[in-house]
Amino acid sequence: MADPHPSGVLRDWIRQTVPAPGAARRLGLLTLIQSVGLGVFITASAVFFTRTIGIPAQRVGLALSVAGLCGLLCTVPIGRLADRLGPRPVLIANFLLASACFVAYCLVRGFAEFIALASVVAVLETSAGGLQASLTHALMGGDERVRVSAQMRSLFNLGFLGGAALAGIALSVGTPAALYGTVLANAALQLVSVAVLWSTRPARTADPSVPADETPAADEIPRLSRNSALRDVRYVAVALVCGALELYHPLLTVGLPLWIVTTTHAPTPMVSGILILDTVLVLLFQVAVSRNAETPAAAARMLRRAGLWLALACLVFPLSAGRGAVLDSAVLLGGASALILGELYQAAAGWGLAFGLAPAGRQGEYQAVFSLGRGLQQFAGPWLMTSLVAGTHGTGWLVLAALFVALGLLAPPLVRASGRSGDHRAPVTTP
Repeated sequence: MADPHPSGVLRDWIRQTVPAPGAARRLGLLTLIQSVGLGVFITASAVFFTRTIGIPAQRVGLALSVAGLCGLLCTVPIGRLADRLGPRPVLIANFLLASACFVAYCLVRGFAEFIALASVVAVLETSAGGLQASLTHALMGGDERVRVSAQMRSLFNLGFLGGAALAGIALSVGTPAALYGTVLANAALQLVSVAVLWSTRPARTADPSVPADETPAADEIPRLSRNSALRDVRYVAVALVCGALELYHPLLTVGLPLWIVTTTHAPTPMVSGILILDTVLVLLFQVAVSRNAETPAAAARMLRRAGLWLALACLVFPLSAGRGAVLDSAVLLGGASALILGELYQAAAGWGLAFGLAPAGRQGEYQAVFSLGRGLQQFAGPWLMTSLVAGTHGTGWLVLAALFVALGLLAPPLVRASGRSGDHRAPVTTP
């Protein structure tokens, strides 16, 4: 029975959120290190690119769009490489190259150098997510991989907050040396990540017939080359549906802030307040919400729930138009709460589907394919949000609500059609 005392609640939360000793805890530590570096870099990067190395803002946007496309194109080949060599050595190489690239940012003097370097960094960052998911599968196996992924997401939010705070200090100082320091700090953290990975070796998998490092047998490599995961139409469809539901992210970071400042009477600090609320609630509740998402069938039902909650948020937000600062703020907080719950369900469902629908021995390539849905959302999401939410007087919210409902309802039949729903397995109850 849970201890109702605040100190007992805190202990229970720490016990649920901090991974168990061993491989799970090293994965958590790796996530924490990476998220601190990302928080530092992302928060300060726009100022660093434009003011410190002197790239015009419009050219920065162009370069990052091109870089994002490069990341999408290269993710699947890198995932296939991880299936051949194992995710651990490929991820080590990824972090080593990332460290060198962040150091190289300090040496950039022209746009051509910047766009080339940004493209390499985008490839490394985009592929890292699938590689870490593949490593999680190799280390944890079927029973614990969703729970550990949820713990890693909570730790990611904690690390990102810390990194953003550190970057805020550098931005307040404002000197070139301080901004160079944010980039070099991220480069150093990539090397720390390599040190953690070096001591982390896959010990078991969900399927005893699969080697511990998820490396297919030599005679399987030609077959893998011929049968691309991109030809698994149902898996790709599930990945795209799950990725499209991640439109909550540009909605939270682009669409909703624009709506708040252009249409509502809510105070402008509500923008940052909602982002902080989102970060804190994910940190507190992601592990709890992720229980019972271990099988694809259960995850698909959870994804349907995510679509409905996200749709509800889109029906609530337009009610915040012009009702006064207090009422508008209250409505925005209500909509944000529904959106965050949908986000929690979507994340948990994504792990259950990405792991559970991938065939044994091909986690690297399949995780890479699953990340394509997220990549497309990152590429098109900001434009879609500015088109639907800003300047549509609320009708764009109805379109988004209908989209989220349709995507959520599509998930269970798509998973059943894949033939790998996992209904024959007893769901694993997370203590």
